[in-house]
Amino acid sequence: MTDHDRQTPRDDVTARDEGSASDESHAARGESEAADEPELAWFSALCDDDYEFLGQPDPLLASSFEHCRNIVLAADRYGFDNVLLPSGYQLGIDNTAFCAAMAPITSLRMLLAVRCGELVVPQLARQLATIDQMMDGRLTVNIISSDLPGEKLDSEPRYRRSIEVMHVLRELLDGKAVNFHGDFLDVEVDPPRVRTVSGSSPLFYFGGLSPAARECAAAGADVFLMWPDTTDKVLAVKADMDARAEAKGRHLRYGWRSHVIVRETEDAAREAARRLLSRLDDDTGAAIRQRSLDSTSAGVSRQAALRDEADDEGYAERHLWTGVGRARSGAGAAIVGDPDQVLAKLNELSDAGIEAFILSGYPHAAECDLFARHVLPHLEHGPLQFTPDPVDPN
Repeated sequence: MTDHDRQTPRDDVTARDEGSASDESHAARGESEAADEPELAWFSALCDDDYEFLGQPDPLLASSFEHCRNIVLAADRYGFDNVLLPSGYQLGIDNTAFCAAMAPITSLRMLLAVRCGELVVPQLARQLATIDQMMDGRLTVNIISSDLPGEKLDSEPRYRRSIEVMHVLRELLDGKAVNFHGDFLDVEVDPPRVRTVSGSSPLFYFGGLSPAARECAAAGADVFLMWPDTTDKVLAVKADMDARAEAKGRHLRYGWRSHVIVRETEDAAREAARRLLSRLDDDTGAAIRQRSLDSTSAGVSRQAALRDEADDEGYAERHLWTGVGRARSGAGAAIVGDPDQVLAKLNELSDAGIEAFILSGYPHAAECDLFARHVLPHLEHGPLQFTPDPVDPN
């Protein structure tokens, strides 16, 4: 199979000169505070989640520093605002070490996934402040509440622990001394000497659909992330989360995490979706879904229900295809269409209140290239900029 057949771009992403994802676009994105400019992020496959054919491992696409570095460098050159660095345990490579290594060779933000409970919070605060300095203030944090390896906690206590972690972590990153005595954290400590570039905490992104997860997000998150769903469901979740946050004297911004398949025509995009699943059998897909630490969460259950509601080709809406979820736990659907259709769907979601998009595709570097050439130049976008509300630990 040739490199062209594999649809993977050259490793030397800095040598690209194909035009539409230009250096000028990257330089112009700035640090906009405009509410009508969503943040556009890509995804680096740190947890062995990269395929040409779903469910068919490929050594050339396995997580390695080189492979994941090339995805991030491509997203940076193309002008994305942020990149999600997911957290795994048995699969892939460590995202914190990777983030630190990428800090001096990139200029976009990084959304570092942090699992609550993996580190004692004062040490986590020092680690994040150090990385933020290495990144010149470009760090954002994805708070994760799933079980830790070898640990099982019910949903309510896991999310209660996350609220406490977010409260203590934000206080320390804001440079405040902490005297906190909760159900999970018992901390009396001064802030670390090392501070973030801004002197305050990075933004916290967070996702989850169970009642306990929603209360956790309302209490401590800055950006509430949703997995793909129909637009009416997105509006319903947003209305519920607005009410929960308002009851705590807080406000949330909203993000959408999904895959994307864009081609020059709708027929070509749908064919690419079919090709992606062409070598998957149901048993392999089920095994891939079940190995995730969050495979039984309310969010994953909703992705399964979305697949059940879809038509025979897996479309829950004309341009929302659920086939990815047959071989993936977590975000299980993709926006599929030609450039105008993908752009229209993103604008529809933006009109519904989504202010941050975290996109990915298979293979991740190849789809990043396609999205950057066909869609990104037609989107006004910029990093999210706002002052977050304090965490409510009660």
